[in-house]
Amino acid sequence: MPKAAPQTLALFDDYSGEIICGVDEAGRGPLAGPVFAAAVILDPARPVSGLRDSKKLSEAARDSLALEIKENALAWAIASCNEQEIDQLNILHASMLAMRRAVEALSTVPTLALIDGNRCPVMSIRSEAIVKGDDKVPAISAASILAKTARDAALMVLHDTYPQYGFDRHKGYPTALHLDMLRLHGVSPVHRRSYAPVKALLPASAGARG
Repeated sequence: MPKAAPQTLALFDDYSGEIICGVDEAGRGPLAGPVFAAAVILDPARPVSGLRDSKKLSEAARDSLALEIKENALAWAIASCNEQEIDQLNILHASMLAMRRAVEALSTVPTLALIDGNRCPVMSIRSEAIVKGDDKVPAISAASILAKTARDAALMVLHDTYPQYGFDRHKGYPTALHLDMLRLHGVSPVHRRSYAPVKALLPASAGARG
């Protein structure tokens, strides 16, 4: 049986013989835009140095590491769930679905998925949840970086379409600026209507998308 997860980044030699993919998501808290997830199978012969929780890295470091991960990993995939799916399923289930989509999109089929957090999506392969895994397991750290950089890039695209909300600055998170712009300009098509600050600005009859 696998041992308990260590408290620092490790190579997880306990899982010898397994094809491990690390899985993480980005974008559960924002009021707008999709939630993203990534799955990564690292290549032991081509290690990527400097992997850690994406939230603890600068934007420049994340962007640089994302390129290294894509160049050196055995396999990687990024998936998402859009705003409509988040509103229909709720953010937890949408995050789980995005994770499953990422794992299923891998070009190499893993035998074990290590998931950041305390829940695992329903998948056809074995999975294990690791709390704070994005700062313990290199493959999860790599997935964290790919999910975060993909979501940030998507929000920059949304900023081009909806510049009045300042998505390039807050990436959809409920900052004071975002809340001010939301009240000033109203709810856009890419806002998550099930989230309380957005829902509060909708007419009573418009809580759900038509």
